[in-house]
Amino acid sequence: MINTDIAAQQRLHGTLLGLLGVTVFALTLPMTRLATGTVDAPQLSPWFVTWARCAIAGVLSLLFLWFTHSPRPSVEQARWIGLSALGNALGYPLLLGWALRYVSASHAAVITALLPLATAAAAAWLLHQRARLGFWLFALLGSALVVAFSVLRAHGVGSEAGGWAWADALLVGAVLAASLGYVAGAQVTPALGAERVISWVCVMALPLALPMVWWTWPNQGIALSSWLALGYVGVFSMWAGFFAWFRGLALGGALRVSQLQLFQPFIAMLAAVPLLGESLDVWTLGFALAVVATVVAGRRSV
Repeated sequence: MINTDIAAQQRLHGTLLGLLGVTVFALTLPMTRLATGTVDAPQLSPWFVTWARCAIAGVLSLLFLWFTHSPRPSVEQARWIGLSALGNALGYPLLLGWALRYVSASHAAVITALLPLATAAAAAWLLHQRARLGFWLFALLGSALVVAFSVLRAHGVGSEAGGWAWADALLVGAVLAASLGYVAGAQVTPALGAERVISWVCVMALPLALPMVWWTWPNQGIALSSWLALGYVGVFSMWAGFFAWFRGLALGGALRVSQLQLFQPFIAMLAAVPLLGESLDVWTLGFALAVVATVVAGRRSV
């Protein structure tokens, strides 16, 4: 009975940590838009945001690795970590930052809802894992929904009429970059531990990030809210959020806790209302629900 109670408490603890991690990642969308501003009212450059968040997380990671006496990764492990850094530290934040200058965080949440399905597809491709036909059919259906959402917005459907279709291509690129980075990082997680993997990813980007922060430093006045948003994506989205997420997966069970990702687009949409003053419309919510439904069905078909 005691063991059963302990196991139940661990699952609850893991679920709460997983929900915390998902919430941290969901807030990345409105916080990134707050940091970069819009095309009509620009704030920090997406280039600067990308390098600065890497630098912030990289310094924190150095301290963590030093205090925990973490061993250096092998050459083979470093290759996977480097690929993860390209996807998660550079590709995803840069493409996301540029896209969010032109579309709302709620709009971006619909496109990026494909991330869990894209990650499974990347695992099947990179790791030569076989997936059932049903998975690929649902992957195609989810992609078709995203394309339909983009086309309808470009033709004036919904509150964000006349949306920038090319910005959606940037969001799709961000999803692909992140999914490749996740799979690469997962390759070395069993050997190094999840917290050390994300820390080494940030440290590997640090030598390039530091001089690029200086090179891209803004030369105009920036709102305090944008600087605070940058601090959030550097400390939490890029680094600390992974600690809660990975620990939640370990305690609560990866299969159970990973399903919490399905709440991520809706948390992002809700957060964008007070943070950015965005409004939700039926079209956005409807397409988000449809994309999430394909993700659920696709993951069950793997």
